[in-house]
Amino acid sequence: MGTAELACASLEALAAAPGFQVMAVVTQPDRPKGRALKLQPSPVKEAALRAALPVLQPERARDAAFLEDLRRLEPDFIVVAAYGQLLPPAILALPPQGCLNVHASLLPKYRGAAPIQWAILNDEAETGVTIMKMAEKLDTGDILAQRATALAPEDTAATLHERLARLGAQLLVETLAKCVNTIIIARPQVESQATYARKITRDDGRLDWSLPARSLWNRVRAFIPWPGAFTFLPGGAKLRTVKIWRASVEGASAGAPGTVAQADKAGLVVACGGGGGLRIHELQLEGGRRLTAAEFLAGHRLQTGDRLG
Repeated sequence: MGTAELACASLEALAAAPGFQVMAVVTQPDRPKGRALKLQPSPVKEAALRAALPVLQPERARDAAFLEDLRRLEPDFIVVAAYGQLLPPAILALPPQGCLNVHASLLPKYRGAAPIQWAILNDEAETGVTIMKMAEKLDTGDILAQRATALAPEDTAATLHERLARLGAQLLVETLAKCVNTIIIARPQVESQATYARKITRDDGRLDWSLPARSLWNRVRAFIPWPGAFTFLPGGAKLRTVKIWRASVEGASAGAPGTVAQADKAGLVVACGGGGGLRIHELQLEGGRRLTAAEFLAGHRLQTGDRLG
């Protein structure tokens, strides 16, 4: 059971693993997307069709007809990864070996919808994946296995997403094999260590220049590809949004937060609320293409002393 791109690696690994048979793939219904609002399948549905696997798309996981479909399949396990709905008790109790979930954090840290983004936002040194037995409350089930990975300075939410998807798929197959052979022991989560990773909104992407430079750098990395870290250029009757794709922390910069401290051939630096400034390497004006700082400055009026909003 999965919907988002994160789940595709787990599906493909299970479909390829000897000793397991994927009876069906459950994903959310096709949704309208794009300007034409044309119905589009989920990434998991596309992966299932490529593998010639049967697909179920209930509107709600608690639908009675869907529950009967699952019962007829008689699965030993149900595996869930980025499905997007809570499962009712009737489904959690259905497979004799239980429902397993692939979660992109080292639980109990970062329960919830956006563990990858919040690990970067909070400047974690490492994160990872957890395979857990599902319980009724969100991401609270007993832990079967975990695997960690260090967070590198060049990591973004996009690169970390890909790495955790692969790690989760590998760990899932290993864990299922151990469950079948009853050589794995689940351990409960420590509730006192639990944190929650709420869903990211578009407004989270707006840079607050009063924050320290490192916090802003983390926001740039955490919000690639969506919603993107953005700010507003000064001047004109209409605010112009500019998205920042790549940045680094500058050792020192003068000026009030949001003030352009440097805008020349050597680069673009913006003053922050502490810890130096933010050097912007790559950015994109709304409706335009991605540009290096030098390319952007060659075509747009932005000079030392201007204030970004």
